[in-house]
Order: sequence, then structure tokens, then C-alpha cells
Amino acid sequence: MSDGTAQSATPVRSAGDAGFDRTAGAQRWSEGGPERGKSRTLRPLMRLAPYIARQRTTAIMAVIFLMVAAVLNLAITFPVQWLGNNAFQSFDPALINTGFMAMIGIALALGVASAIRFYFFSRFGERLAADLRGDVYARLMSLSPAYFSKLKTGEAVSRLTADVTLIETFFGSTFSMAVRSFVTSVGALVLMMITSWKLTLILFVLAPVLILPILAMGRRVRKLSVNAQDRIADAAAEATETIDAIDLVQAYGMEKEREGRFRSAIELAFQAALARIGARAWLTGIIIALMFAGVTGVVWIGALEVQSGAMSVGAFMQFVLLAMFGVGGFATVAEVMGDAMRASGAAQRAVEILDQKPDIAAPPNPKPMPARVSGHVRLDNVSFAYPEAKGPSLNNVSFEARPGELVALVGPSGAGKSTVFRMLLRFFDPQTGAVTLDGVDPREADPTEWRARFAYVPQEAPIFSGDAAGNVRFGRTDASEEDVREALKKAEAFAFLEGRGGLAAEVGAKGRQLSGGERQRIAIARALVRGAPVMLLDEATSALDAANERLVQKALDQASHGRTTLVIAHRLATVRKANRIVVFDHGQVVEQGDHESLVRAGGLYAKLAEMQFT
Repeated sequence: MSDGTAQSATPVRSAGDAGFDRTAGAQRWSEGGPERGKSRTLRPLMRLAPYIARQRTTAIMAVIFLMVAAVLNLAITFPVQWLGNNAFQSFDPALINTGFMAMIGIALALGVASAIRFYFFSRFGERLAADLRGDVYARLMSLSPAYFSKLKTGEAVSRLTADVTLIETFFGSTFSMAVRSFVTSVGALVLMMITSWKLTLILFVLAPVLILPILAMGRRVRKLSVNAQDRIADAAAEATETIDAIDLVQAYGMEKEREGRFRSAIELAFQAALARIGARAWLTGIIIALMFAGVTGVVWIGALEVQSGAMSVGAFMQFVLLAMFGVGGFATVAEVMGDAMRASGAAQRAVEILDQKPDIAAPPNPKPMPARVSGHVRLDNVSFAYPEAKGPSLNNVSFEARPGELVALVGPSGAGKSTVFRMLLRFFDPQTGAVTLDGVDPREADPTEWRARFAYVPQEAPIFSGDAAGNVRFGRTDASEEDVREALKKAEAFAFLEGRGGLAAEVGAKGRQLSGGERQRIAIARALVRGAPVMLLDEATSALDAANERLVQKALDQASHGRTTLVIAHRLATVRKANRIVVFDHGQVVEQGDHESLVRAGGLYAKLAEMQFT
């Protein structure tokens, strides 16, 4: 590959040729995309066991005070029995006062135990949610761009917020209610058996009538809950897309149209929620009606037992109170089953992200990068096709950039230039061929270590909320204030920031307080402060006016000394001084050489140059 001679590339091979393997990377995505399985049980909640184990002490304290509260709840029935058998027989004021004072003492102890139980369960739920949310976010950060091409940003945010909040509410509150009610109900049944085994057996006979509706309706509630959560995620995705492009929406007068789309999305979410609410209402109503009908029948029989002398008044009063606790507890359990199903659906959605395996990951024994990277970039017969694409984006691409060289990638839109940058940054792996940096294949190295050798300025550089210094330090977090200031000066950005607070100048959400050119210059400063041996510039000066473009181009020329620079350019005037120009067309390299030799060759580059320079 001579610098001064135009070179022709290997002829294009179709996606169906034997030498072109599209299964290496693309199929991994098709096999592992964010499809939602529909669990029919509470099993997804069991996947949260590791998060529960992290808070073993908090969970134990919460359960201890839950048990204490349940015991105290049942203990109230004993003063009632005593009052019925003694005080209410003689109507002695001293006995009546003693009985009610005992009930007040138990009630105060119950209040203290319940408050402590509430604290520990709430803390447990908050900590679990924070840990889960952090892990889900970390996993999202590790996934390749291919995953996010299938999962809308709004849906990812919904899983991080709304879904995890459902899990937090369940473990911090609803689960506590369910367990407390269950323990109270079981304890009540034991005491009822002791008090009157005959009446208790009657309740046991009614149990299957109560359980079957819970199982049948609970399964449907869970399905409807997952559907409702999906519709909420759709609405969130719609809102996120619109707000992210609010300038364009208002410029084209599309506010009403986008509002209509969002209202349609939330209406679908409302209808899905309404279906879930209806099913849950039926579940709650049926269970409560059956339970209290059963209790009424048992109390009826108990009253006849007292009238016949087979049961004391105090025992009957205690039994009625225990029956109310028991049935009320099971009714609460039945009611919170809907919340449990919703939490199960939310856990399923969160765990789906945790289960995703990053397409791009470090090998078991990553090859260390050289301590000093010279910046020799090489692509050797690289072929790649995006998932579901009709043809390859890169087809047998081969070229190199030697240390310190400026290499320009030019060609029509969609020719594969940006895909080359994605290969170099290892957002994707080649399906055939190899990419190397100083002889190291990225598939053999840790992706973090590999990417640390590159500085990247995209065509539309994202700016984060906060100050200017924080955005520049995104390139290197340990950069000193002097390093940041110097990078801003080289990128011709310090002058416009100086009057706004300098390094502490607020840039607004997504840099909305800056112009397009100002945002781009801060992005260039971010790349400069990184000090990487290889710089990737994707039309980095496209948003600048002519005057600033010359200044920034001069700064970039200075910054490129001693490092390899690859630049994607549509305006050929910016790359005339490149050591090598690589011309792309339809995913393949069709020409290579310097400006003069390519113009003399009369190929695609010459045609592009003629259109721009005449």
C-alpha cells in the first residue's frame, strides 16, 4: 500500500459467497435479543435471592419483629377470653379494668414492634432496589450497541425505574403485610383448634373453595400485570424520543401529532391496567365473600354451641376474634397476590437484562496491551453485516494507518466508513478478517484496555448535564484543571466559556445552553485531554463555521502529531493533507492513495473532488 499510488481493492463478494460468514457476530444478537418470556409463577422473584442474601442481618431483624408483632396480635385474644369468662359474668369493675388494661399494654407493645418491623422491612426493600437498579444499569452499560438497536431507551429507563420501584414496594411493604398476615392466620388456626376443634375443622373443609380461585385468578392477574407494564414502557419510550428531539418537534410543528401518539400510548397503558384492575377486583371480591360467608356459618354454629353449654362465652368470643384474624389474614394474602404477581413480572423484566450476555467481553485470559502503543492500526480482510441487514456493511476491507499518520476515510453515505470506527472501538467484532492495534487483536484484549488507546469525536457529540470541565474530563477522569484548560484552548473552546464561568460554566441538559459548534469544540477538547495514541474524528469540524473550522483544524493538526489519526470526511478540502485517503463504496475499499494520485486515477475520489472543487 504505497502512499503515493492509487490502489484498487479486491472485487466485491456477495453476502451469499462461501467466504463471507455472517454467523460469527450477528446471530449472537438474534439469539439473545430482548424478547420477553412469560413466566406463569412467582419464580422470577426467586432470582432475587442473591440480593436478599446481601442483607441477611436486616432480613433477620425484620422477620424477628414481624413474628413478635404477630404473636402480640394473637395475644390480644386472651384478655378477651378472660373478660368473657370472668369479668362479663360478674361485671366486677376491677376485673373489667384489669382485662382492658392488659389489652392496652399488649396494644402498646404491638405498636412498638410494628414500627420496628416497618423500619427494617422498608430499609430492606430500599436497599434491595438500589442494588438491583445499580446492577441492571451496570449490565446495560456492558451491552453492545446491537442490544440497544432492539430495546428502546424509554423501555430501558422504565425497567430501571418503574419496574424496580414495584419490586421495592413489594419487598418493603407488601411482602411484610403478606407474611405478617400469613403468620397471624396460621397462629389463629392453631389457637382455634385448641379452642374448638370442631368449628376449626369446618373452616378447613372450606379451604379448597378459597384456594382454587386464588390460583386461577392469580395466574391471569400476573399475565395482565406484565402486559400493563409493557404498555407503560412503550409510553415511556414514546415520551423519551419526543423530548430528546424537542427542537425538531417544535421546528416542524409536530407537537400535536407527538402528543396524540403519546396519548394513544398511555390510553393503551390505561386499558391494560384496567384489565388488570378488573381481574384483581374479581379476585379480591370472590375471596373475601367466600371467606366471610364461611366465617359467618362457623360463628352461627358456635353460637348454638354456647347456647347448648358445650362452649363457654369467653372461648366463643376468643374463637370469633381468632376467626376474624385468620380470615382477615388470608384475605390480605389473597389481595396482595396481585401485587406479588406484578412484582414477579417486574423482576422478570429486570432479570432479563441481567441475564443478557455481552456480545463484547474480555476473554478469560486477556492479552495485555503494550505499555507504549505506537498506534499502528490495521484492518485485514474485514467483513461485517449488521443484524437483519440485507448485505454486508464491510466486505473484505483492508488498509492500515501507520504510527503518526493521518488517514482519511471518504466515500458516499452508507459506504461503511462509520462501521470501520465501530470496529476499531470494538462495538462490534468482524465476522471475518481481523482488526489489530500494534499487532494486538481486540478479541484477545480487555475491551476497556483496548478502548483506552482511542479518542473519539463523533459527528454529533453528546454533551452531559453539568459543567464544561466535567464534560472534558469524560475523556480522562484524572485530568488536572490545567490539562482541561489546555485542551479547551487547543479546541478553541476556552474563549467562549471564559465569559460564562470558565471551567465551571454550566452547559445545560444535553448541552442545550451551547450552540452546535460550541458542543463540538468541547467534544474535541474531550478527545484531546484523553491523550490516546489513536484519534478517531467522524467529521469532527462539521458543525463549525468557516473561521472556527480553520482554527480547530489547526489545533487538530497540532494534536495529531505523534499519534495516529483517522478521520471520516465528506468535505474533501479537510483531508487534502492526509498521508493516505481510503475511498469506500458499498462496503468495500475501492481506492487508496494520496490526494494527487487519486485525482490522477480518475476514479470515485476524482469524481467526488470534481463535484466539490469546481
